[in-house]
Amino acid sequence: MSKNNTYLVTGGCRSGKSRHALELAKEASSPYYIATGWAGDDEMQDRINKHQAERGPHWSTIETKTEVPEAIAKAEKEGADYIIVDCLTLWSSNMMFDDSCDYELKLRELISLIPEIKTTTVFVTNEVGSGIVPGDKISREFRDNAGFTNQRVAEAVDNVIMCVSGIPVQIKPPRY
Repeated sequence: MSKNNTYLVTGGCRSGKSRHALELAKEASSPYYIATGWAGDDEMQDRINKHQAERGPHWSTIETKTEVPEAIAKAEKEGADYIIVDCLTLWSSNMMFDDSCDYELKLRELISLIPEIKTTTVFVTNEVGSGIVPGDKISREFRDNAGFTNQRVAEAVDNVIMCVSGIPVQIKPPRY
């Protein structure tokens, strides 16, 4: 019997993924946000500031570029009752460009952790496979890694939701 508390929320850019993940957390008293994004320029810092304001002060934040499994374990140990990992797409990209990080090992660690997670956890990701084949090798590698990550996580979680124009559509219902 499945525990039904892990989610993958996917969709295109600005489809409402993060907003939906926050909506699922509205009853949480000790929510954690695991941020894989980082401020490489002023525009990105503005985006981060906006997202932090949308969450509110009661959220605890763990910032990590590549250590998502460790961050989830830390949040659970600290008493999280809800966790958002935002986002797996950036996580995949970060791992590609960190020579000290083994993408396949980190992905296996995450996949093996998912069945053990006791806290409601939502992984946010971008659907990158609906467009054209990228014209250069590094972009194709990114698309392939992100798509493979999404497939593996979708298989491991209890629920998959796709957001389209702000509307969440359940595409993998929980197994009872």
